[in-house]
Amino acid sequence: MQPQTAPPEVATDDRPLHADPVTGILDGAPGSHERGAGKLPALMLAALGIVYGDIGTSPIYALKECFGHTVGVPLTPANVLGFLSLIAWALILVVTVKYVVFVMRADNRGEGGILALTALALRGTEEAGASRLLLMGLGVFGAALFFGDGMITPAISVLSAVEGLEVMAPDLERFVEPAAIVILVGLFMMQRGGTARVGRLFGPVMVVWFLTLGLMGAWQVAQEPSVLRALSPTHALAFLTENRWLAFLGLGTVVLAITGAEALYADMGHLGRPAIRYAWIGFVLPALLLNYFGQGALLIRDPAALEHPFFRLVPEWGLLPLLVLATAATIIASQAMISGAFSMAREAIQIGLMPRQAIRHTSESEIGQIYIPRVNWFLLAAVILLVLGFQSSSNLAAAYGIAVMGTMTCTSVLFGVVARRQWDWPLPAAAAASVLMLCIDLPFLGANLLKVPEGGWFPLLAGSVMFYLMWVWRQGRLVVMKRLEDASMDIDDFLASISRRGPQRVPGTAVFLTSNIGRVPHALLHNLKHNMVLHQRVVLLTVVTRDVPWVRPERRAEVTPLGHGFHRVVLRYGFKESPRVPEGLEQCRRFGLDIEPMRTSYFLGRETLVASVHPDMSPVNERVFILLSANALSASDFFCIPPNRVVELGTQLEI
Repeated sequence: MQPQTAPPEVATDDRPLHADPVTGILDGAPGSHERGAGKLPALMLAALGIVYGDIGTSPIYALKECFGHTVGVPLTPANVLGFLSLIAWALILVVTVKYVVFVMRADNRGEGGILALTALALRGTEEAGASRLLLMGLGVFGAALFFGDGMITPAISVLSAVEGLEVMAPDLERFVEPAAIVILVGLFMMQRGGTARVGRLFGPVMVVWFLTLGLMGAWQVAQEPSVLRALSPTHALAFLTENRWLAFLGLGTVVLAITGAEALYADMGHLGRPAIRYAWIGFVLPALLLNYFGQGALLIRDPAALEHPFFRLVPEWGLLPLLVLATAATIIASQAMISGAFSMAREAIQIGLMPRQAIRHTSESEIGQIYIPRVNWFLLAAVILLVLGFQSSSNLAAAYGIAVMGTMTCTSVLFGVVARRQWDWPLPAAAAASVLMLCIDLPFLGANLLKVPEGGWFPLLAGSVMFYLMWVWRQGRLVVMKRLEDASMDIDDFLASISRRGPQRVPGTAVFLTSNIGRVPHALLHNLKHNMVLHQRVVLLTVVTRDVPWVRPERRAEVTPLGHGFHRVVLRYGFKESPRVPEGLEQCRRFGLDIEPMRTSYFLGRETLVASVHPDMSPVNERVFILLSANALSASDFFCIPPNRVVELGTQLEI
């Protein structure tokens, strides 16, 4: 297999192609349209199954880890109230105030997530300025940490649920790891068939789950109502003041209660702000608080329950049903993270941060349901290694949190930039918003960084590797595009030469893909040089990925006649769409360009990369980029072009 470059046929540009007022409303997200009030209950139900799986399963292990060996805080009633107060106010300030009230306002045509926020922040920045590089670096690093989080979430969620076997019968402890691995393997194997049918069950299951959380907690709180005093922030302040260093270490475990908060923002495009907000404030938050306070009440009355306070909330006869329900909830939480990783990978591919990969749509009606085989199997391998390496949810808890808080910190900075540049907030107000968010994020992040030796090194390593690979891929693509541009010629000069001494023309349509609308594609020059003919109609096609999630079909194509049988066609796609070139070219009929599929040939350049004597990249980065290019999906598959209509012309390219 010959190495291939990143798709030089794809242009990623945050700016409109033309300074036309229409481009301001060019793009519209299918998920961002106004949703009727009648749909709100159904959307809230879907939110419970899609958005809140991760944060909804945190009670299984969060409070237990607060008193774990890594922190060393003694189990006393005062410390229980202190941790409960910290958890409650973390849920209120981070999830409710930061994300639900503020960050979710920063939607990119209805879509959210760290990459969508980065695209918003980059609007209006100079193409190669230091500010742009810094903002892109933050976004890329936040996305890289998200993949690290995606590896840990399934492992810790499923392990923590299956560990309920130890509560039922201590002799079953040796079956915890094998059972968790079997569940995880089954979960990842089912991805290829899609989750449309299973997804319908997610909402109702999570309704039962959150009701169970609330009822279990309420029963314990009724027996020890004094625990409600922890709602006062004075208990959190007293805990921090009296315990100081140990309290700071404890912040690293309090983070476990807010993992999954980023999902509220990332899944906004699927469900809309109202459904996510109402489900959180009216159902999820009360259920979580009741359960945490119920566990606190139990620990005050019975400190021996610390080994598994969550499963000790129910009597012996309720252990098996709770174990089954908890396992189902953790599978749902893992599924949401896996689906999020697929979506994040597709967005990264579309904006040029990752090599092309095979993307399969698993639903005929839901565009967001996709399956990326390589990402799926990579995540499965990483999750299994985590289960085998860390062996318990307590050990994994040390690795959890750094990736979450790293992404949240990047979000806080980017939010301030968006508030200033896109919403025209006064500089003091935008800066104050970011600083206040960072005042909460940074202590949590610092506390988690102290857990690097105990396991926190893993998300940092995984995130750093992903960041390095994405950055090398982007830089390598820029080098390749520059090399191709240097080796091509201006389109006006080429057309002038055609008019003077035109080659023989043959029937049919030839489509040449190019990333630069002002230059002649490499494949066209090679075809003319070796075959010495041109088709009667030549289409110079550029696929543009815009900084919005979706592009309406009627706004997809732009056609410009160039004369001499040449046409320039620009197809626009959002960063959450998969480009389907043949379907996109059908939009050209509205402009009088009727491209018959059976009389059309697609000419693609296949570049074999070789090391240069004077490279534009370091030797190590050069080799990594060549390796990534060799494993990239072919352009014909990525653009969904029929293989029997493709002609590939190869050339060597030094980088």
